[in-house]
Amino acid sequence: MTLAYLPSPSQGVWHLGPFPIRAYALCILLGIVVAVVWTGRRWAARGGVSEDVVDIAIWAVPFGLVGGRLYHVITDPELYFKSGEDPVKAFYIWDGGLGIWGAVALGGVGAWIGCRRKGIKLADFADAMAPALVLAQAIGRWGNYFNQELYGRPSGLPWAIRIDPAHRPTNTPDAAFYQPTFLYESIWDVAVALLLVWIDRKWHPNRGRLFAIYVAAYTAGRSVVEAMRDDHANRFGGLRLNDWVSLIVFLGALAYLWLRRDRPGQVETPTSPDTDQLATSDPAAIGPETGPETGPEASSETGSETGSAPAPAPDSDLASGSASKSATDLDHADADPEGAAAVDDTPPAPDDHPDLEEHPAETPATTPATRDREADE
Repeated sequence: MTLAYLPSPSQGVWHLGPFPIRAYALCILLGIVVAVVWTGRRWAARGGVSEDVVDIAIWAVPFGLVGGRLYHVITDPELYFKSGEDPVKAFYIWDGGLGIWGAVALGGVGAWIGCRRKGIKLADFADAMAPALVLAQAIGRWGNYFNQELYGRPSGLPWAIRIDPAHRPTNTPDAAFYQPTFLYESIWDVAVALLLVWIDRKWHPNRGRLFAIYVAAYTAGRSVVEAMRDDHANRFGGLRLNDWVSLIVFLGALAYLWLRRDRPGQVETPTSPDTDQLATSDPAAIGPETGPETGPEASSETGSETGSAPAPAPDSDLASGSASKSATDLDHADADPEGAAAVDDTPPAPDDHPDLEEHPAETPATTPATRDREADE
């Protein structure tokens, strides 16, 4: 006989006139409120508008509830559609049965719609929401306590929970005390929320990576909790269906973190200015601040670097003529007497430069008025 144990609640439904108030629904709603408020504060701290969280939640919450119920019904269809069961009970969401991965998947679709309408990146919003979401799960698990569900195998531990005969599994009807797996998962969820807050403050993961850490951490603890449960569940390969889903989601979260990891930039080898200039093939790409200096020397360098010859100066024929050459040579000779002897000041033959030959002046054309004056004279 177990001397110490956790008692089950005496009731989980209260009636306000004709309206039933269910503890399970209150726990879910409380978790949603806490998640929205905390996410709003975290989103505002990241530079967002806290009111946007409410607008996004209007889309995410209904989608999440529908997704969670669909996941539960699809993975346990025999509870509602086999012979002798009432299919209408598939809609009795207050009786429990919300699959977390269906809620996250379809709730993510609703959040994406809300974020898109607000012009917000879903990955950034998911990072702000991650600790609040897992805390909402911790609160929602206490709805299972009021429904006397989600417990594990029979146990004699001091913290085992007593389950009423109406809620005991058919294979152990005489066992009254069971592992409180709902409590284990709730405690783990709170620990994950604290872990995410610490990681966020220390490393500031972004681009959805904090949300991926939440997924990986939650599934790791969920697998331990699932191993303690002995209630009805479909199994494949010796594992409960939720174990397989958790394993796949866990690996997916690790893959996302790997693909989104920070890659250190390649160390660039310092290069000389000449090398940098040679890499520029379009002179127009050189801006006014970073472009080459103006002047004769810069012009010649730019011409050689860009692969094109410098622009010819005006009257290039005259510039290459003997007069310019002689003047230049004489200037050098004055500046350098020793090199003056090497200057060839002999003018070239006229045939060498046909363009410089003198042309006779043309006589003005004879007009009729000129002929008349000549005739008068």
